[in-house]
Amino acid sequence: MNEFPYDALIIGSGAGGSAAAYQLARAGRRVLLLEKGLELPRDGTTLDVDKVIRQGLFKSKEHWLDKNGATFAPEEYFNLGGKTKWYGAALVRFEPHEFAADPAHQCLPWPIAYGDLAPYYDQAEALLGVHRFEPEPDLSAIVGKLTGNGAGWNAQPLMLALDPGILAHPEEAAHFDAFASVRNLKFDSQHALLERVQDLPNLTILTGRAVSDFIADPERPERLIGVRTEDGAEFQADTVLLAAGALHSPRLLQRYLESTGLTEQLPCANAVGRNYKYHRLSAMLAFSATPKTDLLRKTLLLLNERLPHSSIQPLGFDGELLSTLIPGFVPRWFARTLGHRAYGFFLQTEDGSDPANRVIAQTNKAPYPQLDYDPARLPAAVAEHRQLVRDFGRSLLKAGLPAAAKAIPLAGTAHACGTLTMGADPQSSVVDAEGKVHGLDNLYVVDGSVLPRSSRANPSLTIYAWALRVTERLQQRERAL
Repeated sequence: MNEFPYDALIIGSGAGGSAAAYQLARAGRRVLLLEKGLELPRDGTTLDVDKVIRQGLFKSKEHWLDKNGATFAPEEYFNLGGKTKWYGAALVRFEPHEFAADPAHQCLPWPIAYGDLAPYYDQAEALLGVHRFEPEPDLSAIVGKLTGNGAGWNAQPLMLALDPGILAHPEEAAHFDAFASVRNLKFDSQHALLERVQDLPNLTILTGRAVSDFIADPERPERLIGVRTEDGAEFQADTVLLAAGALHSPRLLQRYLESTGLTEQLPCANAVGRNYKYHRLSAMLAFSATPKTDLLRKTLLLLNERLPHSSIQPLGFDGELLSTLIPGFVPRWFARTLGHRAYGFFLQTEDGSDPANRVIAQTNKAPYPQLDYDPARLPAAVAEHRQLVRDFGRSLLKAGLPAAAKAIPLAGTAHACGTLTMGADPQSSVVDAEGKVHGLDNLYVVDGSVLPRSSRANPSLTIYAWALRVTERLQQRERAL
């Protein structure tokens, strides 16, 4: 008889953690899901522009250090469902070629191919209700001018995990991007996955439980027997699945390797926390003489063959929200006027990988954890993103829409990934093709920290698919024993 109360213990309830919990709970495994944050309220505050954007009421207040030792607060969210509750529901597959190395852009290869993940992309899209929405009039007019001006822009549908009924609720349709739905009109990881299995007797979900340490087998530190939370409680399981996110998962592993002496024994130890990436990102506002009335807005993806690592998608922001992106020195009445005549776009370029871009856990010598990231280490990505911003701005101006761009700073960690990179070589990667940490018996990673590449678009769908693959193959191996 098994000595542990749980077969699997999952840390974190974002895309990866919820997908893993869903898969394992449905298979009859005894699962414990630990989430650092609490469940979000349903009182409307998560749709309130002032509370969500201006006050940042729901964002983490954790302090970090940048590469120069300056303090900043990453835009992280600790709540049931993780970042999927907040971000824009855009679910895009990586292209097959984005699983291969691209040395010129400093992109690492995956140890698996697109075909290995394709069935799990299918499964994730079905579970998340992914589908297309027709472009609205304002966007159709803008994109028509862009794609017809000979600059090489092409539009394709942007698949969204939104309930089709959202259009009947303007307060939700205009505030789904960067806000949490009150009516469950966004198919985030809590609504689409956890709510399907939350009543199963073999699944336990505990919120407000921040994991502080892994617990080692006293006879063999390469094997974990559970975790300890910040309140001193201990939970034991046969297998531990790490899904705390690219900023937080590596810190737990760093502390464990250091405390057990495995830092000097495991070849992968030096790679833990390295190769952080989060896309080169800019927001661009295009202004016109007439008000814009589209609701969803975020329905198309713009690509250009001259910029193969980049994509552009509209921001799902209405005029009220766009006005908050206009600099504070502009009088607010005028900012609101501009906001209602603006269309927002989100420009992103795939980041390369550099081992020096890394997450470093808090130590006795440093008051806070550190994110040592310097875009100068990734010149190809910086150069392409600069060209993207320049070329798109010129195309908008040619279409009669003067535009202004603002780079997303280091604190903008929406697409954070790469700090526990998967690969075949334990000397340069942390996780193998099955999701298991090299050299450890039963620690698996199912969040975005494993991604060797970030693609040119949002990574969420790939994280869902990866977690579904890891947990299905884990069950297959256990059945074969």
